[in-house]
Amino acid sequence: MRIFDPHIHMTSRTTDDYEAMYAAGVRAVVEPAFWLGQPRTSPASFIDYFDALLGWEPFRAAQHGIVHHCTIALNPKEANDPRCTPVLAELPRYLVKDQVVAVGEIGYDSMTPAEDHAMEVQLQLAADHGLPALVHTPHRDKLEGLRRTIDVVRGSALGTGRALLDHLNESTVKEAKDSGAWLGFSVYPDTKMDEERMVAVLKEYGPDKVLVNSAADWGKSDPLKTRKVGEAMLAAGFGEDDVDLVLWRNPVAFYSLSGRLRLEAAATGATHEGNSILRGAPKTVPAGV
Repeated sequence: MRIFDPHIHMTSRTTDDYEAMYAAGVRAVVEPAFWLGQPRTSPASFIDYFDALLGWEPFRAAQHGIVHHCTIALNPKEANDPRCTPVLAELPRYLVKDQVVAVGEIGYDSMTPAEDHAMEVQLQLAADHGLPALVHTPHRDKLEGLRRTIDVVRGSALGTGRALLDHLNESTVKEAKDSGAWLGFSVYPDTKMDEERMVAVLKEYGPDKVLVNSAADWGKSDPLKTRKVGEAMLAAGFGEDDVDLVLWRNPVAFYSLSGRLRLEAAATGATHEGNSILRGAPKTVPAGV
């Protein structure tokens, strides 16, 4: 089973997670820019974060045989903080980078005017840079939030065909599908979707343009949920081709809209800017033992 996790926050995960993901079949990931739990206090902290998404994190992934791309944006939650909004002016210099395959996460958290503004600006940036958009639909008032999201995306220069509407569930999938957008589902241990609910959605709506992600971050989450969805699909009678479509070909097709997606792990040295994933010197066995 080959797996492309189209939404996972590896900055929050350990090297053990990378090892487990590779063993489970994960060969490619996209890491969207998001908030860190602790509020940022200035655009400068975004700059360091974006640089890490383009440098250190791809290096870490490559050390484990996994290709790493990212999406760059001002996330919806921090779009409400005036200390953070100046980062919008910094985005164009990042959106030209080869490893950036979409603008995201953008969208709604609380559906405020500030979020409207940030979303409209960033949808235009996506269109200007020939990139698709990864759109965060809100966790509260989901159907209202989805409808508002679709209206804004449909009215933008980008259009719904180049948008991935993420964090969908049973209440939002039909209208999202009818919009012509790509459909994203985050599978979590206790919240959002789980494997059984995901299989039920796939049975009702089919696998076309459906992307399943773990969205694993610093909270309670599981970077192997993509694999578990694939196993649940097989157990429910889906064929291997259906699993490959959902877990590999659909993410490849969506992010290929950027014209930048590559699926071969780049060769790297043992260090990135003088740092390695090893902490301290390798262990050696004393002579005579």
